[in-house]
Amino acid sequence: MLKQSLSLKLGLKLSPQQMLVTKLIQLPTQAFEQRLKEEMNENPALEAGSDEEQNEREEFDDIQEFDNSDENDNNDTEEINIDEYLSDDDVPEYKTQTNNYSNDDEEYESPLAESVSFHQDLLNQLNTFIINETEFQIAEFLVGSIDDMGYLRRSISDIVDDLAFTQSIYTDEKKVSKVLHLIHQLEPAGVGAANLQDCLLLQLRRKTPTDNILLAITLIEEHFDAFSRRHYEKLLKLLNISNQELKNAINEIERLNPKPGSSYTGSAKVAEHVVPDFTIRIVDDELELILNGRNAPSLHISKDYQQLLQTYKSSYEKNRTQKDAVQFIKQKLDAAQWFIEAIKQRQETLLVTMNAIMYFQQDYFLEGDETKIKPMILKDIADEVGLDVSTISRVANSKYVETPYGTKLIKEFFSEAMKNDQGEDVSTIEIKRILKTLVENEDKLKPLTDDQLADVLKEKGFPIARRTIAKYRETLEIPVARMRRKI
Repeated sequence: MLKQSLSLKLGLKLSPQQMLVTKLIQLPTQAFEQRLKEEMNENPALEAGSDEEQNEREEFDDIQEFDNSDENDNNDTEEINIDEYLSDDDVPEYKTQTNNYSNDDEEYESPLAESVSFHQDLLNQLNTFIINETEFQIAEFLVGSIDDMGYLRRSISDIVDDLAFTQSIYTDEKKVSKVLHLIHQLEPAGVGAANLQDCLLLQLRRKTPTDNILLAITLIEEHFDAFSRRHYEKLLKLLNISNQELKNAINEIERLNPKPGSSYTGSAKVAEHVVPDFTIRIVDDELELILNGRNAPSLHISKDYQQLLQTYKSSYEKNRTQKDAVQFIKQKLDAAQWFIEAIKQRQETLLVTMNAIMYFQQDYFLEGDETKIKPMILKDIADEVGLDVSTISRVANSKYVETPYGTKLIKEFFSEAMKNDQGEDVSTIEIKRILKTLVENEDKLKPLTDDQLADVLKEKGFPIARRTIAKYRETLEIPVARMRRKI
């Protein structure tokens, strides 16, 4: 049986303005600039300009409120207070404050170099081979099936089927294998390999066949599993070779590229440069925080749009088309004003949050000693500045600060606390630094296991469980002891 009932619920719903501020806060400088360009392209009521340009704009005369009635229009329209949009106070409040802008923040556009893609370069190399039309079509298909790392991860039989169904090219595995052999002769060496073992062999066979190269080929071709697992004692017995011979062959293998496609220098990928969102300087033994000036652009409401409203207000006849146009203008002006206000809130939030982080880690920023980094979690800063934890997370994520000791990712200053044997709080950053140093200085013939690392740290005054060591090691991208072993 169906029943109807009433219920009350409390829910939190963000306004469009709040959502805009939230999205802008999490953007780093470069992404923010792109978002700003998109907004200005979409909203003609939003214009860029310096404070001086804004101050030179003409002031509008006071205009009496207009009568919204229209005898010839039977449809009532919502009354629009034009005076709200004709204010001469066009300089946003945040532009009257110091925006920490300097000439160093001026943006320069770098010329873009024309480049050829990885796959196009392979096709260009194919043109140097003398092959018939069908073979070239097969080669084109094979090149198109190679991934960005340079691998062809599909079987010959599957490729034969795909050629028939998608290209109407009917061939056999023998002919495809012949064309694939041509692909293997292209640069970079190893391209078109089916797997890592195949890739390494292709590169080794391109080299001059010295004793070390021949032994390396044997290791990869016949004993790849034992080699990849670093079972060196087993290989010494199986091949009846010395430690030095095995070491020389391994050195040859380590010079190879396991991802030939990723090393392609002609790739069209654009290198991303880190743009610091903040700068911290030491002036007279005091810390000074500067927000990148590119985060505080000069924006104002379009004068042309305001003139359109003035023209409409001073006109005697107002038809439906004019009212629709005014409604559109009103929406654009509202959006422009919201965006300017959102930028103001973003700027203030970034500054107050980073300022709190700077003084929380004051000892580090003054001296540059990483051991002085204090345990700090998002809630510590949120409580300090009176903002939500999620807001602090958005500020810290993907943003960088330039310090006298290099450019740092802000979120790296956040860490949990761990007590040493003296009961003092120590940042997990310090624990990871010690762990990394231990691994770097260990005997590579006998790398330290997680249990041994835990024992060493315990001797240093940090009682840490083995599973915690494993977690930190994975965070630092340090492989297990067996994979760190060298002969």
